[in-house]
Amino acid sequence: MIYLIGSILFSSYLTLSFKVLQWLNINTLQAIVFNYIACVITGSVFNNSFPLNKENINASWFVWAVVMGVMFISIFNAIGFTTQKLGVAVASVANKLSMVIPFIFSLYLYNENSTALKIIGIIVALTAVVLTCYPSASTNGKEKKFNQLLLLLPIILFVGSGLLDTLIVYVKNTFFNNPTDNFNNFLITAFSIAGCIGLVILGLQFATGKQQFSYKAVLAGVIIGVPNYFSIWFLGKVITAYQGNSSAIIPVNNMGIVLFSAVAAWVLFKEKLSTLNWLGIGLSLIAIALIAYG
Repeated sequence: MIYLIGSILFSSYLTLSFKVLQWLNINTLQAIVFNYIACVITGSVFNNSFPLNKENINASWFVWAVVMGVMFISIFNAIGFTTQKLGVAVASVANKLSMVIPFIFSLYLYNENSTALKIIGIIVALTAVVLTCYPSASTNGKEKKFNQLLLLLPIILFVGSGLLDTLIVYVKNTFFNNPTDNFNNFLITAFSIAGCIGLVILGLQFATGKQQFSYKAVLAGVIIGVPNYFSIWFLGKVITAYQGNSSAIIPVNNMGIVLFSAVAAWVLFKEKLSTLNWLGIGLSLIAIALIAYG
């Protein structure tokens, strides 16, 4: 249970942190890149070794670590952009209702049981995504013009996060299904790939004058990076603890993240949620409960 609580709290913290970056006017891309450097350092200290070595590069899981590294930095940027443009609640629900995708893959790959309640839950979940992601016509009482193309952000986040969760479950069950296996090696390797990609992008932008180095972004990266590492570490522990039932435990995990993030954003950031938004959040909890307990 403590692993599940840890995953919920740390994952919610990540979504909320992007709103803080916006408030403090800190460059999001730089913070994300330095966050991955912090992840690598945190994991290496936690593991008492740096796993990016010849042995691990030749490991059967290395290619999946590269794929995950690319997905990490891409999806993290999508979360940040969605949070700042559409709000914490929208980003959280679009991100975590993506559990529909690993749910389907779990049924297919691991022959986990499917019930009528779970199928109904998927339909309700998709409805909840649409309702929660559609923004209110006004903010703080002032009408604003909304760019309909921004609705693509939660859709991209929905699909990308679902595939990432699926990949984590697949790698954990395929290559690290024994308690003695060191999932940390894979995790730090993936974070290292994400960090290297980010440094290349930043290097090009610094060289062309599109960005200037920000010390505040380095500090923000550290503050985000340590919890980011443990959010995935806790998720890996949750998957191991409930091995063979990932189609249920991931929805339960995501239900907690959606609820905690939405309420925290409402309380801390005074985010305005329309009636449709609240209906979507309510449906999301119903959907995840149906899938988890169906």
